[in-house]
Amino acid sequence: MTGETNLGQLLATMQPVQRAGEYVFCNLPAEQARHLALEPIGLFHEEEGLTLILPRSQADGADLPYDAVFAMITLTVHSSLEAVGFLAAIATQLASHGISVNPVSAFYHDHLFVPVAQAEMAMALLHELSQQHTP
Repeated sequence: MTGETNLGQLLATMQPVQRAGEYVFCNLPAEQARHLALEPIGLFHEEEGLTLILPRSQADGADLPYDAVFAMITLTVHSSLEAVGFLAAIATQLASHGISVNPVSAFYHDHLFVPVAQAEMAMALLHELSQQHTP
């Protein structure tokens, strides 16, 4: 099944859902990560080390440091990895209200990590953006 590429359709049907829990980004050497019993929801290999996106409770349990705590919002529309402008429109909407966003695109959906304290406002802004594009 191919994901949606039409920007107007993506924005109109994004259907954001805030996932339960709090999430953090941690960085550690890859060899250290092999010895920890962690179940990251995302990871990325960088020259400086392995970045893990973890539930806060796992990071705390492994005594891993982190700088900020995020809420995860999933855009439940099946977006194409080749869609143009979708995340730009979302980032612009959130940035215009002083909300930072760390987006992660997966095969079916885009996931937004926003500061926990601003999650409610982010959800409202996403619903507003979606309504602006609903025919």
